[in-house]
Amino acid sequence: MRPKRLLIIAHAPSENTVRLRNALVEGARAPEIEGVDVRLLSPFDTNPKEVLDAAALLLFTTENLGYMSGALKDFFDRCYYPCLERTEGLPYALCVRAGHDGTGTCRAVSSITNGLRWRPVQAPLVCRGAFEERFMEQCRELGMLMGAGLETGLF
Repeated sequence: MRPKRLLIIAHAPSENTVRLRNALVEGARAPEIEGVDVRLLSPFDTNPKEVLDAAALLLFTTENLGYMSGALKDFFDRCYYPCLERTEGLPYALCVRAGHDGTGTCRAVSSITNGLRWRPVQAPLVCRGAFEERFMEQCRELGMLMGAGLETGLF
């Protein structure tokens, strides 16, 4: 049986966001999770075929001027129509590294994913304010939730 693919699409422009991205991947690849193929791509390197091949997505973006990163917006601009009506119900989760409150970022991503009819599997994880080490564990837990959810058939 072919493993289910979890596609992590992550924009990580700084040392701390790279650490958070890596924690998401580490959680998704936890040794106790089996039968899940975790693939990590930059939004710029993600194409519609990658999305179509995925069983679930984990999106990671920075908050830029109260919005998602330009990199994630570029991904949506290129992949929206090729994925529309072909990925309905696709489970996904969102993680935002927000210097402020992340509200605009979450709203913007939700607007696009609602249009695609993707299914959020949990409320967005928003790592707000100054960087804190606890963000690392929160990201690991989110990655593990996504991997375990695919493994168990929860989504």
